[in-house]
Amino acid sequence: MPAPLHVPVMLDRVVALLAPALEQEGAVLVDCTLGLGGHSEAVLERCPAARVVGIDRDPEAQRRAGERLARFGDRFTGVHAVYDEIPDVLAGLGLDHVDAVLFDLGVSSMQLDLRERGFAYAEDAPLDMRMDGSRGRTAADVLNTAEPAELTRILRDYGEEKFARKIAAAVVREREKAPFTTSGRLVELLYAEIPAPARRTGGHPAKRTFQALRIEVNDELEVLRRALPAALRAVGVGGRVVVEAYHSLEDRMVKQAFAAVTTLDVPDDLPFVPAGSEPPFRSVTRGAEKATEAEIAENPRAASVRLRAVERVRDGEAGAGSGRGRASGRGSGRGSGRGKGAA
Repeated sequence: MPAPLHVPVMLDRVVALLAPALEQEGAVLVDCTLGLGGHSEAVLERCPAARVVGIDRDPEAQRRAGERLARFGDRFTGVHAVYDEIPDVLAGLGLDHVDAVLFDLGVSSMQLDLRERGFAYAEDAPLDMRMDGSRGRTAADVLNTAEPAELTRILRDYGEEKFARKIAAAVVREREKAPFTTSGRLVELLYAEIPAPARRTGGHPAKRTFQALRIEVNDELEVLRRALPAALRAVGVGGRVVVEAYHSLEDRMVKQAFAAVTTLDVPDDLPFVPAGSEPPFRSVTRGAEKATEAEIAENPRAASVRLRAVERVRDGEAGAGSGRGRASGRGSGRGSGRGKGAA
């Protein structure tokens, strides 16, 4: 089997955050973004008591990761699913809770490296961008059918593209001549429409548009919006949810979801915290952690990563919270008797 194509971003730190939740025999990690299986492999090697359930919507990722992890036998189970289907996946495996959940968001290196998938803008390729190539509309479908206002919204909201309206108008004008089918023509359009001063900053001029189309095609933000609360509900006391996000839209959603379950929802002037009002989770990371300069130099993809982690400290619904509360500095007790300290 060929050597792995890359080392996952912040691999050692991610495993260190997960490991305290995976000490007990039979502990279960759900790797929601299996990809090539790099995180899962590291956990299976370094946490000998743990098993891993690997979710990925990409059948090719499942195949490659399955080959890579076959040596671990029944300690690894691969599941073809979208990661907002966590409750169904766990029910199908007869699990009422798990000990850890990991998300490494965004497009995988395998998808970027396979030209025919159309995720990369560095070479001309079919405009597909589906993580599961067996279903759903392609990036070409979006470009060729979306109304100008809808295209503008996609580019502005998902790509944070300042020239969204200008690009959308150009796409509509050009698709009347011939439909878009490959990435090369779209890249040429972007070079023509984005002013030269803007092209000299912020990376490749196609980066934001390709990100926006990928998010739209795969419904990534809505899937994440559903998956985060499902993951938080899935972990038992002592369990951890760890997320690596690579752009501000994802990280903002993660930050808000984690704040909702780690924040006291009581009036600020209340002199004590009523029993049962403590938040069900505590933050394990201090805000969002970033990759070191050394790792970024070795792996440029690490430059934008934001890593956050929380741990369940008591039973109870991981609800949405009102946002009125304050961060908990008062110990609520672990409740599980597992005695694991912070990473």
